[in-house]
Amino acid sequence: MSEPKPPTPTPGDTYKGWLFKWTNYIKGYQRRWFVLSNGLLSYYRTQAEMGHTCRGTINLATANIAVEDSCNFVISNGGAQTYHLKASSEVERQRWITALELAKAKAVRMQAESDDSGDDCPAVPPTSGQGGGCRNLEIQSTLRTLGSKVEDLNTCNDLIVKHGSALQRSLSELEGIRVGADMGEKMRQVTERATLFRITSNAMINACRDFLSLAQNHGKRWQKALQVERDQRIRLEETLEQLAKQHNHLERAFRGATVLPSSFSNPTLGSKGGVPGKGDASDEDDDNEFFDAMEDPAEFITVPADPKYHRRSGSNNSGISSEIGMDDQSVNFDELSLASNPESPQPLELEPVRQRRTRIPDKPNYYLNLWSIMKNCIGKELSKIPMPVNFNEPLSMLQRLSEDLEYYELLDKAAKCQSSLEQMCYVAAFTVSSYSTTVHRTGKPFNPLLGETFELDRLRDCGYRSLCEQVSHHPPAAAHHAVSEKGWTLRQEITLASKFRGKYLSIMPLGSIQCLFDKSNNHYSWKKVTTTVHNIIVGKLWIDQSGEIDVVNHKTGDRCHLKFAPYSYFSRDVPRKVTGVVTDKDGKAHYVLSGTWDEKMEFSRVMQSSKGENGTEGKQRTVYQTLKAKEIWRKNPLPEGAENMYFFSSLALTLNDPEEGVAPTDSRRRPDQRLMEDGRWDEANAEKQRLEEKQRTVRREREREAVKASSPEEADAVETGTEANEVSDESTHPDNYQAMWFEKLDDPVSGETLHVYKGGYWEAKDQGSWDVCPDIF
Repeated sequence: MSEPKPPTPTPGDTYKGWLFKWTNYIKGYQRRWFVLSNGLLSYYRTQAEMGHTCRGTINLATANIAVEDSCNFVISNGGAQTYHLKASSEVERQRWITALELAKAKAVRMQAESDDSGDDCPAVPPTSGQGGGCRNLEIQSTLRTLGSKVEDLNTCNDLIVKHGSALQRSLSELEGIRVGADMGEKMRQVTERATLFRITSNAMINACRDFLSLAQNHGKRWQKALQVERDQRIRLEETLEQLAKQHNHLERAFRGATVLPSSFSNPTLGSKGGVPGKGDASDEDDDNEFFDAMEDPAEFITVPADPKYHRRSGSNNSGISSEIGMDDQSVNFDELSLASNPESPQPLELEPVRQRRTRIPDKPNYYLNLWSIMKNCIGKELSKIPMPVNFNEPLSMLQRLSEDLEYYELLDKAAKCQSSLEQMCYVAAFTVSSYSTTVHRTGKPFNPLLGETFELDRLRDCGYRSLCEQVSHHPPAAAHHAVSEKGWTLRQEITLASKFRGKYLSIMPLGSIQCLFDKSNNHYSWKKVTTTVHNIIVGKLWIDQSGEIDVVNHKTGDRCHLKFAPYSYFSRDVPRKVTGVVTDKDGKAHYVLSGTWDEKMEFSRVMQSSKGENGTEGKQRTVYQTLKAKEIWRKNPLPEGAENMYFFSSLALTLNDPEEGVAPTDSRRRPDQRLMEDGRWDEANAEKQRLEEKQRTVRREREREAVKASSPEEADAVETGTEANEVSDESTHPDNYQAMWFEKLDDPVSGETLHVYKGGYWEAKDQGSWDVCPDIF
């Protein structure tokens, strides 16, 4: 198809279009998208790249434009950059030459008028509003005028000083001479210099008057504009306050409702054409809407399903359609009947919800020489190497583990699903959501001390509470147990294995995560993917998640295979991409998931699947025909100023908030972590060394007691031996440490061995009895 002819360029316009650019002798001329704006010529591979990837930019203010033949021309800025370009026709080439010459002339003129180089000013994006661009041009013009007036004032000031000094010298000389022949000459000099001084003073006064007039005129306009902005902000604040009051009123009215209309309380009406529940998206509404085909992943391709699958009247599809209707409506009707369900938790009206903090002290701007510490750690297990708090964030690994519950609502919705396959989608989305908080979190969490715990009691706020405990030191292992009043239990045991490879750091979580639902008795399990921290030595640190996850329902045999695509500069896919397919025990696909682990996930129902053409690696891809995708999860925005608070989420900001009644072993009571949060890093490092040495002493004593009965000589060796630091290998004797709140059991369903909560913690908290807790701080 031929490209539409662009209009003849005019000065100041943004000019864009396709040109052929010479790349090399193998590929020759390649078609590229060029954009000319504000004296800069940039090019992209496609128009879609304009939002994120620019392939090259040349400043026309210092560039030479040469015409080779009827269609070819060359742009060069003196040897550093040279573009050999070819237009589709001679007319098109002449349009580009005209636009380039006009843009170059304007860029040269702007560079001559301004003290600042045009290269230092960012180009205004083509999508910016015209009103904002005109306002910016007006402000820049005014500033240039005021700047020129200030330069005039400076020049007048220098002249006044110069002529004033000369006049003063002439007056001094005039007083010392005798009346005679020299008198006339001196009087003439004094008169000339006084005249120059008067002229300069008048020029100074005029320049001051002009500057003052301009400043007053524009000052009034800017003051008026500022007042308009303030009034608008006040109106927005008042509107938000009213909306918040209305939302609070509606929420209280909903909680106080005890009886719902029969049309909502009877689920059978949903399948007979009754009023759908809130958020219900029936298939009849999607007759003309289809799920857009994703860009080809490695395993499968999705395409829009045939419209016949959106209708429920066909006899061949009645079974599928009724199943879809029940899947869509079961969740919504459960949500509506929640207030009238006697088993659902009732809101505590009498006890107000605790107000938690929204800020922590800003991170100090300390210089860190990472290479001086990491150069001796290549190839070693980092959990055994003592690291200063300079590389930490003021949270324990147990608190980071509790952050997995930030999107607990996904499990609440999963607990209400009637379909196990739809429930699998929510569990898979919850699995992906646990990585969203790590995208900017380059700080290392504190390694928990053996026996350290952390409780997260959100029973009144969110209906769940969780407990973590460090159950092993070498290898470091943490157990986590969370239970919700909405009918789900989450338990996990995570052991971290990490290796420093020089350019990057790999963190491999070992262990299993399990989720159990009371209503359906579904039992899910999965593992975590590998986390990689790049640019350890040079450049800005950034984090990537890569690998594959299999979420398995051990009761039904359903499975969701998730793939976290590693970042690649040469890939055309969106960064941090995640794809997944939900299949039943027979391997039949029912849902397709897609999205990114740092932003959102969507899922869509599979109507048909077939084998497609072979991919680039010779593997036969599966083609899924799907319905319109629905968003299942989206990341919460970070709080204001998060870049100064270690990029903590709103939940993370509250994790280290001191609370009364927690166990003496709770991470909130850890002194080195508290000192680091307050910005006292030197004291935190000293306290960290004290705690580590105390832990080593306790461990040696425990090992000595363990072998004392069998071999006194060996016990003496253990008693006198030292662990210089955490680099020491694990002792040959068993640690014999017994966790306080967890016990190691074999799970008969998944066949895995992990630490399971044995109870007693919350009862001890209610009684205030912490006698079983060791003194670890």
